[in-house]
Amino acid sequence: MTTARRIATTTWEGAFAKAAGAEDVTVIVPQSVHHAPDYDPKPSDLAAVAKADFVLYAPFEPYAAKIKEAAGSKAKLVEVNLDNDPAKAGAEVERLGGLFGTKDTASRWKVRLDEEVTKLNGDLKAAWPDGKSPTVVSQVFTAWAAGLAGATPVGSYGPEPVTPAQLASLSAKKPAFVLDNAHMSTGTVLPDSGAKQVTVVNYPGEDLDLLAVYRNAAAELKKAMSGS
Repeated sequence: MTTARRIATTTWEGAFAKAAGAEDVTVIVPQSVHHAPDYDPKPSDLAAVAKADFVLYAPFEPYAAKIKEAAGSKAKLVEVNLDNDPAKAGAEVERLGGLFGTKDTASRWKVRLDEEVTKLNGDLKAAWPDGKSPTVVSQVFTAWAAGLAGATPVGSYGPEPVTPAQLASLSAKKPAFVLDNAHMSTGTVLPDSGAKQVTVVNYPGEDLDLLAVYRNAAAELKKAMSGS
């Protein structure tokens, strides 16, 4: 029995597929590309898509139309809900497991995710400055990290750059931290506000380990909260 070939546009979709039980996952956009949506698929990428059994992509990716057009007649196009919020990520992995016929693997991964998040949340709460939940402003795609830290959200911004009016409004809320998106950063978000900026990475590495994204975010948050 041949293994189904799965093509994922980025390491993010690839990590969801791996967590769901996929063993053969090819990623199109190199992990070194800082802003994945800027990537322009090469003819060789599109040729690989044409031979896939499953093609995983996100609708917000500018090249989604190209990918869908390149998919062969036997390929199943799978739109992935890319959100690292643990509840949404767990549900999406289980959904993909159902599509791949690997439900048991996906369910076991979800248990690991729940255990990891519970542990990291406990570690971060123990690191709260003065034992109080810190106030945070998050970029719209990093709100999950605020939840991981048990932080108190007081505002959000993006995906567009912060306007002068937003800057004044968000700074007035005196957040302790700003959770910026590494992949869409525009520099210091709230200069002169006194808020510490923490960079959150959403895309997994080449090993497609989605749990590492949570561990890495927790490490950055803990470092910022401890003042190091």
